[in-house]
Formats: sequence, structure tokens, C-alpha cells
Amino acid sequence: MSGNPDGPLTGKVAVVTGASRGIGRAVAEALLRAGVSVMGCCLHAESLAAAVGQMAPLGPIEGRVCDVRDLEQVTALFARAAERFGGLDILVNNAGVGIVKDFDALTPEEWRQTIDVNLTGVFNCCHAALPHLKARGGGHIVNMSSRSAVNPMPGGTAYNASKFGLNGFSEALTLDLRKHGVLVTSVMPGRVNTDFAGEAPQDWHIPVEDLARSVLEVLAHDRRSLISRIEVRPSFPRY
Repeated sequence: MSGNPDGPLTGKVAVVTGASRGIGRAVAEALLRAGVSVMGCCLHAESLAAAVGQMAPLGPIEGRVCDVRDLEQVTALFARAAERFGGLDILVNNAGVGIVKDFDALTPEEWRQTIDVNLTGVFNCCHAALPHLKARGGGHIVNMSSRSAVNPMPGGTAYNASKFGLNGFSEALTLDLRKHGVLVTSVMPGRVNTDFAGEAPQDWHIPVEDLARSVLEVLAHDRRSLISRIEVRPSFPRY
């Protein structure tokens, strides 16, 4: 089934990072159904090719292998999206890693990986996206944050730091970019039914489809006001 020909997002172009599975895959599918052309990326060529092939019947989509830690690769990603689809309107920064372990077991390499992907990777994508968004007269950046951006947890020194930092980055970015017509929203989910951070999905976790719907609601919201931050929690958690 192709995208919605009459929806508020029809004809727009989005880049979604971490698009081959989990939240990113659900967001990419929802965008396609809403009439958006999607450039999806992840690190793994095989899984990306499979995901893009499965999503292709929903609408225009292309996949590109990209390490968000590498600004050169990221710049090429956005150039390709603009070339293929004619511009850029939406960026969904979803790529992330979740390393949760006691501080005395956390290695410097794991610390750098977490900060580089979850925070510097978002900077790289926003930096590369901005010229394309400005060329369209504005757009919307959605940063997939976490409830861990406001709630410290045992073993979360790296992950909490990256997400606390991401929220601060997003708030400041809002102030810098609104003069260009670019809006910024942080989405902060609680436990999600993926295997992120090595946790097995549970039936009470947030379905990825619910998060995708939340992202679309943010993007379709009237631009005279901004949903700058939303928290999505399981309704009936069982910790």
C-alpha cells in the first residue's frame, strides 16, 4: 500500500537513522504510510537491505550504510537524500547504543562509543541536515531521547550522560534553529519492546508502533506551536 495522498506530511522527505529495526524501522514505516519519502540508514548493510526491501511497497525509500560518528559519511548521506528525493524536511535521529553496566566495569572504549553515537552522532546529523532544511525554508528535527535523560539509573553513567546531554543539546538547538524555521522535538520513551541494551522485550513495554505514532503526531502538529518534548511511558509497568 502506498502513502496517504492527502495527509499533512505528503510529499515531504525524511532521513531516519537506525532505520533497519526497532523504533527506527517503525518510524520509517509510519512515515512512508503518511506519504513521506524516506532515506534510512544504519551500520549493517545486510539488515538494512532486507528492511528497505520489505518497506519498499509502502512508498519511496532508499537505504544507505552510514556510521553517524563519521561526519564525512553523514554528509554524504544527506547529500544523497537531497539528490534522490529533491530536498529534506524531516530528520529523525534514532541511532543509538545502550551500554548499561557498573562504572567500575565500564571501559573507556564503551564510554566513547556511547557518547560518540548517542550525542556526537546527533550533532553530526543535525550539522549535515541544516543546509538542506534551510534550503526548504524550514523543517523538523526529532531526537529520540529517553526517560533516562531525566532519571539516573544504576549502571547508567555512560547512557545517562549521553541522554542528559542530548536533551540539553536539543533545547539549545531549538533556540538556535527556530529563526531558520527549523523545529526540534525530543521524544523520551520509557521501556520499549525491543532488545535494546540487552533487555528482553516484555508484554508491558511500549510497542514501537506507539512511538512511531507519537513521532507522526509531533510532525503533523500545527507549526504555530511546538511540542518540544514528550515522554511516553508504559501504562502498566511491572518492574
